[in-house]
Amino acid sequence: MRLKYIAALSMVALLSACAHEKANTGDSNGAATTAVQPSGPVPGSEEDLVATAGDRVLFALNKSGLTSDAQATLDKQASWLAQYPQVNVEIAGNCDDRGTEEYNIALGQRRANAARDYLVAKGVASSRISTISYGKDRPTQEGDDESAWAQNRNAITAVH
Repeated sequence: MRLKYIAALSMVALLSACAHEKANTGDSNGAATTAVQPSGPVPGSEEDLVATAGDRVLFALNKSGLTSDAQATLDKQASWLAQYPQVNVEIAGNCDDRGTEEYNIALGQRRANAARDYLVAKGVASSRISTISYGKDRPTQEGDDESAWAQNRNAITAVH
Protein backbone atom coordinates (compact mmCIF):
# COMPACT_ATOMS: atom_id res chain seq x y z
CA MET A 1 0.00 0.00 0.00
CA ARG A 2 2.76 2.38 0.96
CA LEU A 3 4.62 1.63 -2.32
CA LYS A 4 1.54 2.52 -4.36
CA TYR A 5 1.17 5.79 -2.46
CA ILE A 6 4.85 6.73 -3.08
CA ALA A 7 4.55 5.83 -6.77
CA ALA A 8 1.40 7.95 -7.12
CA LEU A 9 3.09 10.95 -5.45
CA SER A 10 6.10 10.53 -7.73
CA MET A 11 3.88 10.57 -10.81
CA VAL A 12 2.09 13.71 -9.60
CA ALA A 13 5.43 15.43 -8.98
CA LEU A 14 6.71 14.49 -12.46
CA LEU A 15 3.53 15.65 -14.17
CA SER A 16 3.58 18.86 -12.17
CA ALA A 17 7.17 19.58 -13.19
CA CYS A 18 6.32 19.03 -16.86
CA ALA A 19 3.30 21.32 -16.66
CA HIS A 20 5.37 24.21 -15.28
CA GLU A 21 7.86 24.38 -18.18
CA LYS A 22 7.90 27.90 -19.56
CA ALA A 23 6.50 27.98 -23.07
CA ASN A 24 7.84 30.36 -25.72
CA THR A 25 4.76 32.51 -26.14
CA GLY A 26 6.26 35.55 -27.80
CA ASP A 27 8.44 38.57 -27.29
CA SER A 28 7.89 41.26 -24.64
CA ASN A 29 5.30 42.96 -26.87
CA GLY A 30 3.23 39.81 -27.09
CA ALA A 31 4.18 39.07 -30.72
CA ALA A 32 4.72 35.44 -31.55
CA THR A 33 8.36 34.48 -32.09
CA THR A 34 10.02 31.36 -33.32
CA ALA A 35 13.40 30.08 -32.31
CA VAL A 36 15.93 30.29 -35.09
CA GLN A 37 17.56 26.93 -35.57
CA PRO A 38 20.92 26.90 -37.32
CA SER A 39 20.77 25.13 -40.63
CA GLY A 40 23.50 23.50 -42.63
CA PRO A 41 26.75 22.00 -41.46
CA VAL A 42 28.61 23.16 -38.36
CA PRO A 43 31.28 25.71 -39.37
CA GLY A 44 34.73 24.12 -39.41
CA SER A 45 33.38 20.57 -39.62
CA GLU A 46 34.07 17.98 -42.28
CA GLU A 47 30.53 18.46 -43.58
CA ASP A 48 31.27 22.19 -43.91
CA LEU A 49 34.48 21.44 -45.85
CA VAL A 50 32.58 19.19 -48.25
CA ALA A 51 29.75 21.71 -48.74
CA THR A 52 31.97 24.78 -49.01
CA ALA A 53 35.13 23.65 -50.77
CA GLY A 54 34.75 20.03 -51.83
CA ASP A 55 36.75 17.22 -50.29
CA ARG A 56 38.32 15.47 -53.27
CA VAL A 57 40.38 15.99 -56.36
CA LEU A 58 40.58 13.53 -59.24
CA PHE A 59 43.57 12.34 -61.24
CA ALA A 60 44.22 10.91 -64.67
CA LEU A 61 45.23 7.27 -65.09
CA ASN A 62 48.70 6.60 -63.64
CA LYS A 63 49.20 10.31 -62.91
CA SER A 64 49.72 12.39 -59.80
CA GLY A 65 49.79 15.82 -61.44
CA LEU A 66 47.03 18.25 -60.53
CA THR A 67 44.54 19.26 -63.20
CA SER A 68 43.11 22.77 -63.34
CA ASP A 69 39.88 21.41 -61.79
CA ALA A 70 41.90 19.87 -58.96
CA GLN A 71 43.73 23.16 -58.39
CA ALA A 72 40.43 25.05 -58.26
CA THR A 73 39.13 22.67 -55.57
CA LEU A 74 42.38 22.93 -53.62
CA ASP A 75 42.21 26.74 -53.86
CA LYS A 76 38.80 26.55 -52.16
CA GLN A 77 40.19 24.15 -49.55
CA ALA A 78 43.09 26.53 -48.84
CA SER A 79 40.64 29.41 -48.33
CA TRP A 80 38.48 27.25 -46.08
CA LEU A 81 41.51 26.17 -44.04
CA ALA A 82 42.60 29.81 -43.68
CA GLN A 83 39.17 30.53 -42.22
CA TYR A 84 39.53 27.69 -39.66
CA PRO A 85 43.17 27.75 -38.45
CA GLN A 86 42.41 25.31 -35.62
CA VAL A 87 41.43 22.56 -38.08
CA ASN A 88 43.89 19.88 -39.17
CA VAL A 89 43.30 17.64 -42.16
CA GLU A 90 44.40 14.31 -43.55
CA ILE A 91 44.72 13.80 -47.28
CA ALA A 92 44.23 10.20 -48.44
CA GLY A 93 45.58 9.22 -51.84
CA ASN A 94 43.62 6.54 -53.68
CA CYS A 95 43.84 4.56 -56.91
CA ASP A 96 41.57 2.43 -59.04
CA ASP A 97 41.82 -1.34 -58.66
CA ARG A 98 44.17 -1.92 -61.57
CA GLY A 99 47.90 -2.33 -60.98
CA THR A 100 49.84 -4.03 -58.23
CA GLU A 101 49.38 -3.21 -54.57
CA GLU A 102 52.90 -1.77 -54.33
CA TYR A 103 52.47 0.44 -57.38
CA ASN A 104 49.11 1.75 -56.19
CA ILE A 105 50.34 2.50 -52.67
CA ALA A 106 53.20 4.55 -54.13
CA LEU A 107 50.92 6.31 -56.63
CA GLY A 108 48.34 7.07 -53.94
CA GLN A 109 51.08 8.61 -51.80
CA ARG A 110 52.25 10.80 -54.70
CA ARG A 111 48.66 11.98 -55.17
CA ALA A 112 48.23 12.82 -51.49
CA ASN A 113 51.59 14.60 -51.50
CA ALA A 114 50.66 16.61 -54.60
CA ALA A 115 47.50 17.88 -52.89
CA ARG A 116 49.39 18.61 -49.66
CA ASP A 117 52.19 20.44 -51.48
CA TYR A 118 49.67 22.61 -53.33
CA LEU A 119 47.89 23.56 -50.09
CA VAL A 120 51.23 24.38 -48.44
CA ALA A 121 52.17 26.55 -51.42
CA LYS A 122 48.86 28.39 -50.86
CA GLY A 123 49.83 29.19 -47.27
CA VAL A 124 48.48 26.28 -45.23
CA ALA A 125 51.00 25.19 -42.58
CA SER A 126 52.40 21.77 -43.39
CA SER A 127 52.03 20.84 -39.70
CA ARG A 128 48.24 20.95 -40.18
CA ILE A 129 48.25 18.35 -42.97
CA SER A 130 48.98 14.64 -42.75
CA THR A 131 48.92 12.25 -45.70
CA ILE A 132 48.23 8.58 -46.18
CA SER A 133 47.92 6.27 -49.16
CA TYR A 134 45.29 3.58 -49.34
CA GLY A 135 46.25 2.50 -52.84
CA LYS A 136 43.33 0.53 -54.21
CA ASP A 137 42.01 -0.61 -50.80
CA ARG A 138 39.31 2.06 -50.29
CA PRO A 139 37.32 2.58 -53.47
CA THR A 140 34.75 5.35 -53.35
CA GLN A 141 32.87 3.98 -56.37
CA GLU A 142 32.15 0.30 -56.95
CA GLY A 143 32.48 -1.08 -60.46
CA ASP A 144 34.93 -2.23 -63.10
CA ASP A 145 34.46 0.40 -65.77
CA GLU A 146 36.10 3.71 -66.65
CA SER A 147 33.46 5.72 -64.80
CA ALA A 148 34.14 3.93 -61.51
CA TRP A 149 37.91 3.89 -62.02
CA ALA A 150 37.94 7.65 -62.70
CA GLN A 151 36.16 8.34 -59.37
CA ASN A 152 38.59 6.09 -57.48
CA ARG A 153 41.69 7.95 -58.74
CA ASN A 154 41.55 10.68 -56.12
CA ALA A 155 42.94 12.46 -53.10
CA ILE A 156 40.35 13.04 -50.38
CA THR A 157 40.79 15.70 -47.71
CA ALA A 158 39.18 14.94 -44.34
CA VAL A 159 39.04 16.93 -41.13
CA HIS A 160 41.32 15.14 -38.72
